[in-house]
Amino acid sequence: MGLFSKEIVVPPNTAGVVFKDSQFQEVLGPGKHRLPNSDNYLTVMLPQVSKMLLVTNQEVLSKDNIAFRFSYFVFYRIADPKLFLEKVNFDRNGYNMIYEAEQKLQALIQIEIRNILSGLQSEELNEQRSSLTTLRTDRMDAVAADLGLELLDVTLRDLTFPKNIQDLFAKQLESKIRSKTDLENARTVVATARALKNAAEMMKDDENMRFMHYLETISKIAEKGKHSFVIGDRELWKGDKS
Repeated sequence: MGLFSKEIVVPPNTAGVVFKDSQFQEVLGPGKHRLPNSDNYLTVMLPQVSKMLLVTNQEVLSKDNIAFRFSYFVFYRIADPKLFLEKVNFDRNGYNMIYEAEQKLQALIQIEIRNILSGLQSEELNEQRSSLTTLRTDRMDAVAADLGLELLDVTLRDLTFPKNIQDLFAKQLESKIRSKTDLENARTVVATARALKNAAEMMKDDENMRFMHYLETISKIAEKGKHSFVIGDRELWKGDKS
């Protein structure tokens, strides 16, 4: 193009969207490019790296009408620069267009998340916090794609119940732990009783064990100072009564 051209430098991780007379021409990748040196040409730079959107302090009612607040992250990137620019009010300041797209994305995703969380009981929400971290759905992907974006992830940041509800959950957890401990203790008692019963059965049927039991009984009686005692029908010991 020689003297009638100008050099355009597209930074790394960026797409350069070229327009001529306000009509889309092409998308330029990172690097140096030459375009006609004319005011009829306009290049808009759009980032291609992933971006993060934080949405905080959202309030909703659970299925059992318990109010709670939640926050979440949205990770996305501009996947189709041409479609993206068609969905927002055109502005040479890319930040303004990205902000507008984020507001649209946030509104649509927020409705979807509210539908998910409001369909659960408060106890389920409290117990399933770890499994609820990823909230991304096919519908969210479709909404993002319609804006020229690729949705990478939607992650729950935190979920908070009112103080009085937190206290109830704490008492409930304490009760469950106590019940579990009582159950383990009961199992131990039953196991011990079963072991003693088995031992008694074994002693009853074993002659050697029976003899050892006799000897133990004799020793205990002798310790009490008695002078004579009988086991079965035989007098085994007769001491001096004086």
